Amino acid sequence: MALKGNKYGTHRVIEPKGVLTQAAYKIDNDMTKRYSNEIICDVISLNIDSASFTQIDEACGHDVEKIGQMIMNIVAERGKQQNPVTGSGGMFIGKVAYIGEDLVDKVKIKVGDKIASLVSLSLTPLKINKIKAIHPEIDRVDIEGQAVLFESGIYAKLPDDMSEALALAALDVAGAPAQARRLPKKGDSVLILGANGKSGVLCGYEALKAVGPTGNVVGVVRNPAQVAGLMELGVYNKVIVASCTEPVNVLEKALEANGGKEYDVSICCVNVENCEMSAILPVRENGIVYFFSMATSFTKAALGAEGVGKDVNMIIGNGYAKDHAEITLNVLRENAKIRKLFDEKYV
Repeated sequence: MALKGNKYGTHRVIEPKGVLTQAAYKIDNDMTKRYSNEIICDVISLNIDSASFTQIDEACGHDVEKIGQMIMNIVAERGKQQNPVTGSGGMFIGKVAYIGEDLVDKVKIKVGDKIASLVSLSLTPLKINKIKAIHPEIDRVDIEGQAVLFESGIYAKLPDDMSEALALAALDVAGAPAQARRLPKKGDSVLILGANGKSGVLCGYEALKAVGPTGNVVGVVRNPAQVAGLMELGVYNKVIVASCTEPVNVLEKALEANGGKEYDVSICCVNVENCEMSAILPVRENGIVYFFSMATSFTKAALGAEGVGKDVNMIIGNGYAKDHAEITLNVLRENAKIRKLFDEKYV
């Protein structure tokens, strides 16, 4: 009988002892060790989170071979794919290879099923035997390897009505649209920074449904060439052009797009640093600022809001929200235009 590990995976922590696997510098990725309350998967693809892949890509001078080597080095050193600069990871899709005896009767999956992990690679024991392909345009890395899901880990069985790649692209940002559904109220105004990315588009769709015909959902993009396509998608009332690293410019254009009024909610989906104040400045007193981006600095957000006298409710981008996988996949089922965009851009 296999040994039983800790529900949260602390039995896999090598250093420093006493922390959870996300905070650990190094964890045990030995896949020959099988615990009674773990699931082991043969990994097909990794979806590196956008902030992390952008950082790796730039550090490697956009050289695909160097990107692969850096990812291999990170996993070899740390036992997981956790970017040492951003601290973030991503997610994987894979085929279930082992279900510990303590979980067999508790889970709704079986050996051979294809699943997507809904917990970060920054806390997931991962072993890479070989990198098969890298797709920089969609932050995806196809590999041969294995990964562990702990008893507390969450995952989704891949749906039958869409491709693995399409489901992976959507589930990678599943926490964002779920929050965009529940944070705004009818009639609210919502500002979405990084409006053209995966999470931005999905958030726009859910926010527009939430605010209804009396609300206003405004997207922010840096590239003016993206405006027409986003308006055609029908997920924004308006799209403005501004760099989210220039908060005063964003503020002025955002207020103009909202009849001079501050916003009830802003959602930051930008994958670069120094965008905190662009999300904070346009929001009204006691409004909500949701930072989904892993490039967000808590220090910059907290001290920045204090510095401009903004009493706003700031929410950290938790990648998990109740029913977030189903909510996100349903966007692709409900909106043919968004599904077509994802098929063309991220698959």
